[in-house]
Amino acid sequence: MAELTPYLAVRDARGAIDWYVEHLGARVTYEPIVMPDGRIGHTQLSVDGASWMMADEHPELHVQAPDPQRGASVTLHLTTGDVDALTRRAVAGGATLDRGPEDSPAGRVAVLRDPFGHRWLFNQLA
Repeated sequence: MAELTPYLAVRDARGAIDWYVEHLGARVTYEPIVMPDGRIGHTQLSVDGASWMMADEHPELHVQAPDPQRGASVTLHLTTGDVDALTRRAVAGGATLDRGPEDSPAGRVAVLRDPFGHRWLFNQLA
């Protein structure tokens, strides 16, 4: 069985962990591995069973966080039971709302960018 899991690079993994836990309701499922230079080399988080991996950026390895001022090349699609509540929490925490929450043929959706430059599409199935 194949599986595809996003692996996010961020400029402040400690801050991102705290933000995702507080504002998306994430939980840490793999405790952060701290590298000798103090950067987070790996951690894993999940929201209602949807998981992703994350680390601080490592430019020397060609792994860089997105620039929050630019458009995103990837959108993270998260199915949730309450798009409106999740969107309110994320925006209250500093996310930038691009669209919604609104009804669509795919259900209730909202699109936002988190403070770390990652673009999310929250989807509540009809």
